[in-house]
Amino acid sequence: MSKKRKKHDKSEELAMRDEPAASAIVEPKAARKLAKKHYEKELERLQIELAYLQDWVKRTGARIIVVFEGRDAAGKGGVIKTLTARVSPRVFRVTALPAPSDREKTQLFFQRYMEHFPAAGEIVIFDRSWYNRAGVDRVMGFASPEKVEHFLRLAGPIEKTIVDGGIALIKYFLDVDMDEQDKRFRERIDNPMKQWKLSPMDIESYRKWWDYSKAYDEMISRTDSEWAPWWVVPSNDKRRARINCISHFLSQIPYEKLPFDKPKLGKRDKRPSGYKESGMARNIVPDVF
Repeated sequence: MSKKRKKHDKSEELAMRDEPAASAIVEPKAARKLAKKHYEKELERLQIELAYLQDWVKRTGARIIVVFEGRDAAGKGGVIKTLTARVSPRVFRVTALPAPSDREKTQLFFQRYMEHFPAAGEIVIFDRSWYNRAGVDRVMGFASPEKVEHFLRLAGPIEKTIVDGGIALIKYFLDVDMDEQDKRFRERIDNPMKQWKLSPMDIESYRKWWDYSKAYDEMISRTDSEWAPWWVVPSNDKRRARINCISHFLSQIPYEKLPFDKPKLGKRDKRPSGYKESGMARNIVPDVF
């Protein structure tokens, strides 16, 4: 699928900074948080557009990959959930791979990800991706420096092959500052409905903020390309991040609203002669309200 990508200003690219900072990402000063009523109104509009995109993808046979990376507690899950809330999981497929099995560890590194690449009429969303190699694998010592370097050298050419093969590849990095991440981790500790989100790896990522900062800086600077650029999503405000990210995603695909042939429901068949609804006892869920 061919399309023109918007040129991104190299001055805004991510690079390692000399001065101390609370984030690996150069983030503009956020405006006041997006009000709920404005968020819901804009979200409804965007979800209608996502439905149009879905129909276009199905009819044209387009293939799209969306990669979501970011700091822990940056809100990747919330963006993905919002993006897919009103569309078909048969078209928008979310892939979140677990740690590799012993067999997968013997394969080419990219192999287990390619197994999930889209066929015609599919959008595959990677909730974390092959970039684990440059992030958690690197910081936590799951991959040697040589393997990390090998990955960083090969990622660009491999992604060019993916794009040249007709797949649109869009990469997002969600970022929060140190204070916001601290706040969200503490909410997870205190809220029983969020405690499942915590893992030992999350705690380590909290402690290793600066190690991750350096790793992400290098990952983004070395794998940002004309054919598959990184797009950073400032995510201190979750609502604003979702609206901005979905709006940008829609802008990257040259879809159009296609005509919808409204079906006619017609009339229901007549009740069969002699048929009566069963009077047998049924287990009815109690009405608690």
